[in-house]
Amino acid sequence: MHLAGTARTGSRGVQTSRMDAELMAAARASRAPRWYTIPVRVCVVTFIGTLLCFAVSLLLAILGTVVVSALRGVHPDMRIAYRVIALPMALVAGSIILVLALVMEIRHYRQSKTLSAIERLG
Repeated sequence: MHLAGTARTGSRGVQTSRMDAELMAAARASRAPRWYTIPVRVCVVTFIGTLLCFAVSLLLAILGTVVVSALRGVHPDMRIAYRVIALPMALVAGSIILVLALVMEIRHYRQSKTLSAIERLG
């Protein structure tokens, strides 16, 4: 039979009240979430994600431009890689990242706010 305050390990019961007290003392109280951190985090995530998408799409566009120009026997025009391929891809990816990051941060803020209110009550 499992008793309150004991943990079952194999065939013997071990007292856990001291461990619970230590864990509760070690856990610091979480502070209430702040709404003004949402735009900062969204902007940082959007900037880094857009920059990463631009770099990857530019690399692939340069490789594709070089391969196509080698197959055609002409000099590669790198303006195509920047203007036609990499920049539009980065703008589309950046707008998608902005919307997704905003939705995720608002959801996280609301969840943290609710959990903080519950923690203060209990």
